[in-house]
Amino acid sequence: MRSARVTLCLILAAGLISAERLNPVKWTLELPTAGAPPGGKLLARLEAKLDPGWHLYSPTTPRGGPNPTTIHLADNPAVASFRVFEPPPKRAFDPNFNLDTETYEASAAFLIEVELKKDVPTGSSDLTAQVRYQTCNDRECLPPVTRTAAATLTIGTGAGSASLAIPAGYTEVKPGAVAAAVSVTPAPGNPATDWRDFGLFLLTAFGFGLAAIFTPCVFPMIPITMSFFLNRPSGSRRESIIQAIIFCIGIIVLFSSLGLAATVILGPFGIVQLGSNPWVNGFIAAVFLVFSLSLLGAFEITVPSSVLTKLDSASQKGGTLGTLVMGLTFSLASFACVGPFMGTLLAASVQSGGVRPLIGMATFATGLALPFFLLALFPSYLKKLPKSGGWLARVKVVMGFIILAVMFKYLASIDAVLQWNILTRERFLALWVVLFGMAGLYLFGFVRLEGVPKDEPLGLWRLVTGMAFVAFAMSLVPGMFCGRLGELDAYVPPATGCSTGTGTEPTLAWMKNQFPEAREQARREGKLVFVNFTGYACTNCHWMKANMFTRPEIRSAMQGFVLVDLYTDGTDEASSRNQDFEEKTFGTIAIPYYAIFDPDGKVLASFPGLTRNPQEFLAFLNAPQSGKAALEARRAQG
Repeated sequence: MRSARVTLCLILAAGLISAERLNPVKWTLELPTAGAPPGGKLLARLEAKLDPGWHLYSPTTPRGGPNPTTIHLADNPAVASFRVFEPPPKRAFDPNFNLDTETYEASAAFLIEVELKKDVPTGSSDLTAQVRYQTCNDRECLPPVTRTAAATLTIGTGAGSASLAIPAGYTEVKPGAVAAAVSVTPAPGNPATDWRDFGLFLLTAFGFGLAAIFTPCVFPMIPITMSFFLNRPSGSRRESIIQAIIFCIGIIVLFSSLGLAATVILGPFGIVQLGSNPWVNGFIAAVFLVFSLSLLGAFEITVPSSVLTKLDSASQKGGTLGTLVMGLTFSLASFACVGPFMGTLLAASVQSGGVRPLIGMATFATGLALPFFLLALFPSYLKKLPKSGGWLARVKVVMGFIILAVMFKYLASIDAVLQWNILTRERFLALWVVLFGMAGLYLFGFVRLEGVPKDEPLGLWRLVTGMAFVAFAMSLVPGMFCGRLGELDAYVPPATGCSTGTGTEPTLAWMKNQFPEAREQARREGKLVFVNFTGYACTNCHWMKANMFTRPEIRSAMQGFVLVDLYTDGTDEASSRNQDFEEKTFGTIAIPYYAIFDPDGKVLASFPGLTRNPQEFLAFLNAPQSGKAALEARRAQG
């Protein structure tokens, strides 16, 4: 036993020695010897000394890679506030993380501007800086650690204030600031992941699955399906739950297979290009047209009875396999109503890329299957479900109007990519106003279709739902006259001939597919070039231009650039040329993608994808301008 304790102590001691040995950064904090008076300011110097071969990452190193350095002051009753300034980092491609990073080697001196409280008593006080950072070398990266550095602060009425002049090249580290990622040779296919949007996508997929339950093809099948579980010969509750789980697995397997097939067949680059492919959008539009007409009562979509008969016979054999086949049979039989939800979700996930088709379909199927599992756990709730009736027919017709409206979105993508200019923003919104208005009028009983008998009283829920559809249709009208529609601007054709500013606000002037001309103009005006790699059918691109670029602080910052749109998803030569330029320069063809060039064509910064954080995008816009100003200041001094 004693031997084991000795061994454990030796292991712990070796671990501590190893950890100390693998701490390649030494931090020191220096304060002005003169100190500062109450209410005064001083400039502290926090210096990092790094062992040879190691580097640490700047506080504004780009997202999606290493942990940035964070600097704080420990709570101190003498300190009112503080600001941190960082020296210019080295910007280069980091093979450890396969992206561009900002690093410091050998040493780095951070400056901390400290403001003292006015009522602080004179004397001395210990000031402690807390630093959390990550270090790497060419072979390995250490996990993030937290270290402190302390110094004694002199506070006195006679103490002089140190000069607070910030050296040229230093920039303030603001909360939430992210540096622009300078592109050198990034690896292809490495877009940044927006977890907020991904979470919203999964929530939408799950909601689609739950909503599909309340359709005429699915809801009436719930009692029949549950009786299959609850009235088995064994009669045990445990057996019913097991069979319900297997049934749900059958549903999830079928829909997940569709998502997996899309992911494997298309691949990451193929998925990126599918979103703007006219043939793909045309096929989706045709499928949605068929679904919508079927839901509106033109005809009925059914799976061949011979297929369902064979599957039903297989399910009647019982056992695990029979229940699994029953889940597949249910999925196929409900296809006429589930298909529109599934098609919308699959089309959206395919255009987003990655493994979204697989994860999206699995999440959708989970939402669809969950009620069956819950009813197997709590069978008494089966009696509390609403009875099938006219409301299911109304759901079917309303879905028809919605799917028809979605179909026009894909036709608009074809129109934009081929640049026909037939389905303009005004015409598109006019069609949506009519379709959603018709859905509301149908629920009110003014449009005579299946599901609303002539003499049936107008119930409360039908009234509220109809009002919601009419109100939504009316809210689209301002968009026909250059009004902004918020989130919807990502899905409707962009406004043309409309000012991006209102009143006295500045407007943004964009050049189209004219990168050489933009560089020449930037050279004449002493500006940098902001390049927007965008697409005619790119929803995220439309959202950024309608909702991010129009923010006052963003619009003001972009006034300092020569702005140029480079479209990459058209069928013309310019789109092909722009796509080749983006791929050769940045190793990706993803859109949207933003880059800042100097007049000589040198990449100064790049920003991948959509962001909903204006401070993040503003930091990207300001980073090259700050560097340019610092360089001009050094030249003036020298």
